[in-house]
Amino acid sequence: SKCEFWIPKVQFLGHVIDSRGIHVDPDKIESINDWASPKTPTEIRQFLGLAGYHQRFIEGFSKIAKSMTKLTQKAIKFDWGEKEENTFQLIKQKLCSAPILALPEGREDFVVYCDASYKGLGAVLMQREKVIAYASRQLKVHEK
Repeated sequence: SKCEFWIPKVQFLGHVIDSRGIHVDPDKIESINDWASPKTPTEIRQFLGLAGYHQRFIEGFSKIAKSMTKLTQKAIKFDWGEKEENTFQLIKQKLCSAPILALPEGREDFVVYCDASYKGLGAVLMQREKVIAYASRQLKVHEK
């Protein structure tokens, strides 16, 4: 059957949606948890691609991932150190313990909290004191 009605939860594009809200799919959490430390810029891009897909669950994701993102640039020598390993483990930990994001209800009571600096932008979309989504990004060179 192509349609199902009144099902308690749906797995959709790496997310689980149920009556409590939106969660990261447990299968994705398992693959993130098992991910070995990157050894090349390509492996960093692969990890950040998966983690970035779920960045709406992590407050300040871009700020956290900055040291890893720098290593993907062609002009930067790849030097995986303790700082990058700690960042890698922190992102894994935050994704594996990601909060349940609330589903929007109606059209009222939305609040957006924003923060901007010379390095990046961040925002939180909330409704009735429940987090709907986090958003952040680093500024590009020409935007600084």
